[in-house]
Amino acid sequence: MEVSPRPSLSRLGQPSDDREPRGTSGLGTGGRSSGSGSGLAILRTAFWAVCYFAFYFAQQVAEVLAPLCLVLGIGWMALPKALSAITTGTASTDPQAQDVMNHVVGSIPDHLAIGSHVMTASGLVFDGFMLMAIAALGATVSAVAARNM
Repeated sequence: MEVSPRPSLSRLGQPSDDREPRGTSGLGTGGRSSGSGSGLAILRTAFWAVCYFAFYFAQQVAEVLAPLCLVLGIGWMALPKALSAITTGTASTDPQAQDVMNHVVGSIPDHLAIGSHVMTASGLVFDGFMLMAIAALGATVSAVAARNM
């Protein structure tokens, strides 16, 4: 019974198929590179590293804030409707309790103005979906940047 030899697990000595061959480090030229190609490669790598950082950071922030905006927006939409359903469902009970519930439902604002920014329940839901889109875009661009580095 003959066993076939195991393939080598190391590809260190073999050139990569998916990348261009890199230039030599210029050891024979006193440590200087043979042209401006290595300077452009460093700039290209630095550019893609900055892109990767920026879009990955945007992705992380968006992934944290998107569910928060969605939950707050949906809760803000549902709370007045739920409280008004309770108020109308208890119409045959104590009128004083019904007045208190109507006051509570009426005191929930339909918008909040913080500085020059106006927040609404539907605006929070829309912002949550936009943040999810930003997270998806950030993941896509980060993957492209990582591949190009």
